[in-house]
This record gives sequence, C-alpha cells and structure tokens, in this order.
Amino acid sequence: MTATAQQRADIIDAATRLFWYIDIRDWDTFESVFADEVTLDYTSIWGGSPATVTPGQIRADWEKLIGSFDATQHLLGNHLVTVDGDRAELTAVFQAIHLLANTFGSPRWTLGGTYRIGLTLIENTWRISTVTMTATWADGNKDILTIASGGQRPDAA
Repeated sequence: MTATAQQRADIIDAATRLFWYIDIRDWDTFESVFADEVTLDYTSIWGGSPATVTPGQIRADWEKLIGSFDATQHLLGNHLVTVDGDRAELTAVFQAIHLLANTFGSPRWTLGGTYRIGLTLIENTWRISTVTMTATWADGNKDILTIASGGQRPDAA
C-alpha cells in the first residue's frame, strides 16, 4: 500500500539514522533503530545464509568491523516506501565508501547496489526488522575489507 507522507518521512528517517550512526560511529544510539530481533542478509557480499540476530550482536560485529576503517560514508537514494498496517518496506539504491590506509594498494573501496529494509511499528516508532543488501557493483580495493576484519590479504606473505 502507498504510505502517507508522514509514514514515508518516518520510515526514510529510520533508515537514514541507521547509516548516520554507523558513519559517525555513534554505537550507543545505533541499537535504537532496530526491533528486538533482526534478520540480516548480506549474502551478496559474504555468501552463506541470512542471520537472525539481536541489536547487541549487530553492534558488536559492526562496531568491530566498521570501526576498523578510517572512515565510511553510506548514501541512500531513490527511496520506495510501502506500508501494510504495522509493517513497512523501504527499498533504496546505495553507495557505500570505505576508507582504510594500507600498504597493499588503494585506501578506498566503494560498493553500490540496493537495500531492502523491513520495518515494524513498535510503540509508534518504526524499527528495522530486516536488512537485505544486494551488491551490484564495486570499485577499488576490496582487500581493505579483509584487512579491516582482521584477516590478511590472500596474496600477502
């Protein structure tokens, strides 16, 4: 169903806050955008299967990984919003820039694609309950993802 102007604004705001808190590293506020249980699907980049986790688990994992980058910038655009009662879905294109100085090449890795974010209305506030990222393109040094995650570049000695 088509969302009202207020619903649309509130839903887009929830997604914007998610990425804003990531990029400014506000991990204390970060968890507030989520429902009590969240299904994450980053299989287009990591493989495997979607995972159902708590906001605390997301924070622990993302704070460690994303906090290892020198900087990130996540941009969402072309928002499509649908609402069905107390459930909503936001679909948007994204561009995510990751920066990490390293001795192995470019400090930049940029990823683009779409996000599909499911939300649930909880106590009159939209909370994120699902996140599906579908990467469709990338540019730059993907190895900085491995470096940031504590692994080593596959061809490093």
